[in-house]
Amino acid sequence: MAVQINPSILSADFSRLAEEAKAVEGADWLHVDVMDNHFVPNLTLGVPVVESLSRATDIPLDCHLMIDDPDRWAPQYVEAGAGSVTFHAEAAAAPVRLAREIRAKGARASMALKPATPIEPYEDLLPELDMLLIMTVEPGFGGQAFLDIMLPKIRRTRELIAKHGLELWLQVDGGVSEATIERCAEAGADVFVAGSAVYSASDPAQAVGSLRDKAARTIATAGWACHH
Repeated sequence: MAVQINPSILSADFSRLAEEAKAVEGADWLHVDVMDNHFVPNLTLGVPVVESLSRATDIPLDCHLMIDDPDRWAPQYVEAGAGSVTFHAEAAAAPVRLAREIRAKGARASMALKPATPIEPYEDLLPELDMLLIMTVEPGFGGQAFLDIMLPKIRRTRELIAKHGLELWLQVDGGVSEATIERCAEAGADVFVAGSAVYSASDPAQAVGSLRDKAARTIATAGWACHH
């Protein structure tokens, strides 16, 4: 089970995105938070910035769409250069169709759940996805405190993945840091989005490596991984 660390550019300097991408060389993906000020109360960036960023870095882009009507907009992010596109279950009108369209265009399809959204109603959709994202804060702003109450949901999701024998990545996003990543890994996550924990560090690339090492050590002895 390979651990992946995805630094979030939400915590980067938006005026220097190309340089900020270079600062985290060695990261598995670059996490790009797209917010529309409707689905969440914040506004960030859109397709043109993703196009520019994809040309400026060799790190694949993991686009997290916190937007209304992802059925309409998500395919454009694949065309803009995203290697993985995440839509929210709460916003998608036809999640299976959308996941298949994202995959057909050549990207990995991922679905996100806000903290209050349970995983169980979406069990039958899991085979249609390449990754599931469990938000460990309310989406909308970086720098929030990790919600420990999400750990049981991460465990239940990992159990469903194992039940169906899926090679599904399980991502967590929100408050992931040196202090919380081991709890997430022990519960079943293997892909970790970290914003301020990486970009507020004096050496962002070293912070990525340190987070990866902590998660990998935890997963090596975690019950869910031993049975995988």
